[in-house]
Amino acid sequence: MQVITCTNCGANNRVDETKLADGKAKCGRCGTRLEATSTKPFVTTDANFNRDILQATGAPILVDAWAPWCGPCRVIAPVLDQLAAESQGRYRIAKLNVDENPRIAGQYQIASIPTMLIFKEGKLIDRLIGAQPKQVIAERLVVAAK
Repeated sequence: MQVITCTNCGANNRVDETKLADGKAKCGRCGTRLEATSTKPFVTTDANFNRDILQATGAPILVDAWAPWCGPCRVIAPVLDQLAAESQGRYRIAKLNVDENPRIAGQYQIASIPTMLIFKEGKLIDRLIGAQPKQVIAERLVVAAK
């Protein structure tokens, strides 16, 4: 059993790991689907972007569009790791390798990297281009979480 805090109502829920892994865990108070809170960014791709980002509800998701050869992308990666570790379920962070996932990169007109897209309830609500200081990214995520 694992205790998961609902991102919608804040209730603590004891959840069986198998239900959590299957995506069947729901909050006992409000019925919102529960997800394991991760302290690391997760990877999204062309194949699962719709499910991971566009169909996600609750906390906003920052999508880091990056490439392994990009120096500024490598500089900002530890900052995003720190933000993910500090999130406490208020937001989530995803990584999208633009070289391996050209469909999503083209769909969101990512012309320079790093580009960070912030989604809430499946809608793009903010965009940051270039390596930004941790405080700037954190402020945008706090605004998105309200």
